[in-house]
Amino acid sequence: MKKIDEYLKKPYTMQLIEDPDEGGYVVSFPELPGCFSSGETLEEAIHNAKEAKKQWLEAALEQGLFIKEPHELEDYSGQFKLRIPKSLHRLLARQARAEGVSMNQYCVYLLSRDTYLQNIN
Repeated sequence: MKKIDEYLKKPYTMQLIEDPDEGGYVVSFPELPGCFSSGETLEEAIHNAKEAKKQWLEAALEQGLFIKEPHELEDYSGQFKLRIPKSLHRLLARQARAEGVSMNQYCVYLLSRDTYLQNIN
């Protein structure tokens, strides 16, 4: 059985969300159900979240509960194939050419821009 120090070293996903209604920030760990905390400032929220994670892991170990492993970036190659209509392929290629970048770079830009915009709303 793993010990608390081993779990604390693992790169669990920390999700930080600003709370516009109450002020401050709420922090959760998606791989650790029910593990969350908050703070008035980013620093306080992160500090409190680390403490909440430690307490959550200690309680889970004491109770013999299953502790999910963190999602690892190594599980993803960074590549995937996508089939699109020829008309969309042509449009993306033209837009990439107009921007002076490869179509791959242009698509990465579009995906990351949309992901970023969704995360700030």
